[in-house]
Amino acid sequence: MSAESLPDAVPPLHLPRRTRLLLCGAFLLLGAAVVADLVTGPGTTLSPVLAVAPILAGATTRTARVPLIAGAIAIAAVALLELTNSGLPDSVHVTALITVLAATLASAGNVVLVAARERELLHVRTVAEAAQRALLRPPPERIGPLRTAVRYVAAAAEARIGGDLYEVANTPYGVRILLGDVQGHGLPAVETAADVLGVFREAARTEPDLARLAERLDAALTGRPENDRFVTALLLNAAPDGGPVDFVNCGHPNPLYRRAGRVGELEPPLHAPPLGLLGLVGGRYRVGRFEPRPGDLLLLHTDGVSEARNAAGRFYPLAERFAGLHAGSPADVLDELLADVGRWVGLAGLADDAALLAVRWERREHWEH
Repeated sequence: MSAESLPDAVPPLHLPRRTRLLLCGAFLLLGAAVVADLVTGPGTTLSPVLAVAPILAGATTRTARVPLIAGAIAIAAVALLELTNSGLPDSVHVTALITVLAATLASAGNVVLVAARERELLHVRTVAEAAQRALLRPPPERIGPLRTAVRYVAAAAEARIGGDLYEVANTPYGVRILLGDVQGHGLPAVETAADVLGVFREAARTEPDLARLAERLDAALTGRPENDRFVTALLLNAAPDGGPVDFVNCGHPNPLYRRAGRVGELEPPLHAPPLGLLGLVGGRYRVGRFEPRPGDLLLLHTDGVSEARNAAGRFYPLAERFAGLHAGSPADVLDELLADVGRWVGLAGLADDAALLAVRWERREHWEH
């Protein structure tokens, strides 16, 4: 999507009930001030209070005409009060008029500026969403014996992309899955994630050995100029006939699997360093093996989930909550799990990006359905 095709309009403002009450209050204030001024009689005036009306009106809209209309009504009310309250010096009424006019122009100008900022933010977010679709492609719901789902939640409320990454590729060697977490945040982390995904998408279809595939990803990171980032990652290769699953854990949190209501961890045969650090410690990546059964549910996750904290500072009990989730499709399980994480962290929100990828093995009779 090009920048020229982005929308120029500000998205519609959906006013919460309290904000709508502000707009009603602005016009009620106009009427109340006029009535109070008439009741109190000569010698006193509330006309300067009318300057609040366009300010309240401006807080409820993204179009300048609303505070301008409220200001015009307020100015008319000040003029009316000047005619009915002649006991005050003209300087008082002039001051009230200038005050209301200044508040009206300031409120209208503020609305214009806020609308321009929101339009700019909309452009940025639209580009970010297009970048996310190119970088993190949603996996197919079904691949042979596997049923998959993925969810990604950025820690920053306005963010769309970050340092977590995933990919599911159907290759001549089986279904290959990658889930990773780049050290650090911001654009450098996104650039590193893009590099890893690019190498994986090519090497996953040409490299028969899973450990060698991990080494190629490690080499791609260490070969980057001025590279100081590493990536924890999980690599899986699921046999196309529902047979054994090979996996390599590169310094990443162990995946969980649920079988008949019980949850266990996929322990690697050897703890290995993250991608980008293998050369510092030497050795090689080792391949582990998992024998799935129909109905097994495998959960890959980043530490944004397992290290989510509640108000008391306690980590989210992922294995315990995963065991208690209702059975359903992988997508249903991830939605329920993320909702539970949201309740756990409360208003504080996630401190880190969170990626979840679920894989369930279907019975053979369901493969084609």
